[in-house]
Amino acid sequence: MQDNGLETIHPAGPTETRRDFLFVATGMAAVVGTAATFWPFIDNMRPSADVTALATIEVDLSSIEPGQRVTVKWRSQPLFVVRRTPEMVAAAVADDLNSGLLDPQADAERVQRPEWLVVVGVCTHLGCIPLGQRPDEPHGPYKGWFCPCHGSAYDVSGRVRRGPAPRNLHVPPYVFLDDSRIRIG
Repeated sequence: MQDNGLETIHPAGPTETRRDFLFVATGMAAVVGTAATFWPFIDNMRPSADVTALATIEVDLSSIEPGQRVTVKWRSQPLFVVRRTPEMVAAAVADDLNSGLLDPQADAERVQRPEWLVVVGVCTHLGCIPLGQRPDEPHGPYKGWFCPCHGSAYDVSGRVRRGPAPRNLHVPPYVFLDDSRIRIG
């Protein structure tokens, strides 16, 4: 074979360009088709409207008298709102350094304003509802709440003082909207 000095030029390949386009288009169609197939399943995982509505609630505090305890429902759980008297606040603050606290926490860490205590009313042992919200119920030896299931006792700050409950009553996220309303959640 002789070399005549001329280069052999192969066609630029419209078939190669067309093939690349077909690969990209097929890949994009597969991605879009997969996303369209799985979107109903992903969308179904969002909480329903009734659950979203319960995510935050507003509580009117204007009608609650000093010393009164009110129970409201939040996320299908009882929420204890207490307007504490100065004596209750003083008792809670006096127990801040008590070595008998099973889950030590200062009262100031549990409240935003000393007069108001907001806790989830579910015992941290096995999920019973502690007694002590109504005046005729036992409040336990620490004048807070008493769990009738296994005998846990909480003080006026919602701190566990006698077990078997391992932790204090949970303080939910809340914010004061003004002096007479709070938003929980």
